[in-house]
Amino acid sequence: MKTSKLIVLSAIAAASAAQADIMDRPKGYTIGERMTLYPYVGFNYTYDSNIDSSKHSKSGSQWVVSPTVDLTYLDENWSVTGRAYYQYHAYNKYSSQLNTSSYGENISAKWANSSASEKGWSLIVSEDYRQISQDDDMTSSGGRGIGRDRQEFTANGAIERRLNAYMRLAAMGNYYLLDYDNNNDKYAPLYGWKRTVAGGEIGFAPSPWTELILHANYQWYRQDNDYDRINGGNDRGVASESKGYSFLAGIGTRATERIDYRLLGGWTRFEYGNGTKDANGFTYQASAKWKVSDTLSFMALGSSYYQPSETQYASAIKVYTGSVGVGKSFIQGKVSGTFDLSYRKESHECSTGAAGDYDTDIWTTRLGLSYCLNRFVSLFGSIEYQTSESSGGNVSGHYYDYDRFRGTVGFRLTY
Repeated sequence: MKTSKLIVLSAIAAASAAQADIMDRPKGYTIGERMTLYPYVGFNYTYDSNIDSSKHSKSGSQWVVSPTVDLTYLDENWSVTGRAYYQYHAYNKYSSQLNTSSYGENISAKWANSSASEKGWSLIVSEDYRQISQDDDMTSSGGRGIGRDRQEFTANGAIERRLNAYMRLAAMGNYYLLDYDNNNDKYAPLYGWKRTVAGGEIGFAPSPWTELILHANYQWYRQDNDYDRINGGNDRGVASESKGYSFLAGIGTRATERIDYRLLGGWTRFEYGNGTKDANGFTYQASAKWKVSDTLSFMALGSSYYQPSETQYASAIKVYTGSVGVGKSFIQGKVSGTFDLSYRKESHECSTGAAGDYDTDIWTTRLGLSYCLNRFVSLFGSIEYQTSESSGGNVSGHYYDYDRFRGTVGFRLTY
């Protein structure tokens, strides 16, 4: 699953960010003096050893075409980036069941009237909508995503007042929506959910390079658990609404050229189902980025948080995530490679039935390579491997345990 920039981080983001710093951008199409469009289209073939991410795996392969356009806009105070894309997935087998489309768009805008170390204001707003196919990249949606067509929407906003060279105040908010395509004639339902977060932050910089941070937020949740798949649709009276709050403290970088990090840890209380079950525990947020050289970048991400369960009726889980990504450029920027590794653990904190009281550990790793023939054509390939293991309840060794391998080759045409 995807989720907010405030509390969810992914391995694919780590590798992509590491790679972006070392790849030459195409020239694009300039509109006026400040806006540039970067249109491109990708074609690829993927072999998938386990198209359903299940214990009893079935292999398959697919062709994907993906036209995309990126946008940048820059002026003295504003910077805007955006993307819109479409993907069509055509399977060689199971075409009547699996052929599908993915599409989405996102936009992010930043405004500031002074530098980060000077008195002034800054504003960041973003939104992201995606209709996601069940066979999308295994590390999409924040390193999580049960094999089902789904839509996700995220909106973020933060405003900051820098009082002087040492202190800043910030207010922030986030909204997240996950909605599964539940066709009850084909399969049991999954439970999407919504979350709204409002919070604030205080930063104090005792030195030019290090900042002390205090962060607090309040969270509202609503789970789509009206349908109980175990008892044939009977509602056992567990409320769909939940709430929580967090208090975190830590440190971060303030102004460096090559290293950027943020490490926060603290306490979170999660009140599930209007008090049906309360959970308290340590949670963390971590990110680190190191531009070792002009051709080598590194990123690490991690978080822990509570959320409603997507697989079990009227249940809640605690999630732990961690990931690392490395990007490297070779042969004068013509060849670039990426490697990322992610880990996700889900522990059920509240379960209305003993069968749902289990833990899941998911490991995903990926290796990618890209070769730029010229400004218009590039070739790419990747291999991915994922393994999932569950324990507790009565699911150990069942369909929650699986291995999955994917290999992809393709090319991209860029203007």
